[in-house]
Amino acid sequence: MALPGGVEAWSVNDQALIKDLLTDPRVSKDTRRHWPAWIGGEIPADWPLQIWVAVQNMFTAYGGEHKRLRTLVSKAFTARRTAALQPRIEEITASLLDRMAEGDTADARRDFAYPLPISVICELFGVAAEVQEELHVAVDTIFRTTATQQEREAGQASLYGILTALVAERRAKPADDMTSGLIAARDEGDGALSKSELIDTLILMLSAGHETTVNLLDNAIHALLTRPDQLELVRSGKASWDDVIDETLRAESPISNLPLRYAVEDIEIGGGVTIAKGDPILVAYGAVGRDPKVHGDDADTFDVTRANKDHLAFGHGVHFCLGAPLARLEAQIALPALFARFPDLALAVPAEELEPMESFISNGHKTLPVRLR
Repeated sequence: MALPGGVEAWSVNDQALIKDLLTDPRVSKDTRRHWPAWIGGEIPADWPLQIWVAVQNMFTAYGGEHKRLRTLVSKAFTARRTAALQPRIEEITASLLDRMAEGDTADARRDFAYPLPISVICELFGVAAEVQEELHVAVDTIFRTTATQQEREAGQASLYGILTALVAERRAKPADDMTSGLIAARDEGDGALSKSELIDTLILMLSAGHETTVNLLDNAIHALLTRPDQLELVRSGKASWDDVIDETLRAESPISNLPLRYAVEDIEIGGGVTIAKGDPILVAYGAVGRDPKVHGDDADTFDVTRANKDHLAFGHGVHFCLGAPLARLEAQIALPALFARFPDLALAVPAEELEPMESFISNGHKTLPVRLR
């Protein structure tokens, strides 16, 4: 397929093949080592997806470098720290619902699905509340693949400015947050984060840490409001909220397509097809959950009682999403709270009028207008 700028890549949507490629040592995410077009200067500095492949963090690392970076981040992003967030997530959720209750209508994405995860991830990293909206706008620009060059440059400048200031502040005054933890990891010596790796790791954790969860909540709310029979299954106890979460992740992955991986050497994938050494690979997460070979002829049907909800929405292999437990925890708290608070919740516009985000990376709605009562 052709990406912006005429860059050609293999789009992979078969679940078995994706699992094979994501665990194959012949597939790398390291742009600087394994993408000849980048190494040779064929990709211009203003390429629309530049930030997705140019950052230096575990997202673009390969082999030993990936293990080093992920180990350092894992020291700060522990299961205990995630579990300890539950009371705060419940508190933020209740506050958002109280604010929504002041009116008869709301935008479920803007007023609920977005502010919850960004509040949580920003508190986790010590990002001040007054810059959260600026951070969100900057991250939105990265995911919005229709953004202009001017918008992309402004968004990146804003993002790096916020995080550079955060690192400087936490270096001068450490706190009990993950940014301070990453700074401490960077200062430990051999094998620690470089300055650019530290900033780019914060970009990864803060952007992936909220944008994907926004889409998970958005898509789950939309799925239940457009399928009352599915909501009734949950309310009657015939299905659980975990069923809703997994079926949403399967049928409507928060990420549609994720750039980029590269073939370290020629990879024969059968059927006379070979991914040549250096070829870029785009993983189509939005399609893999609907693979009929895995989910049958009704793979496109949203069904919370489906026995097999197998999905790859959090990735697979060594790059499996480090924040998956946090995303699940937020959804486990937020979704039942929303539908309990507003039992008559309904879409405020016909479903066919809802518009998707202007992105082939992020999968969600521009807006999700609802009536509360």
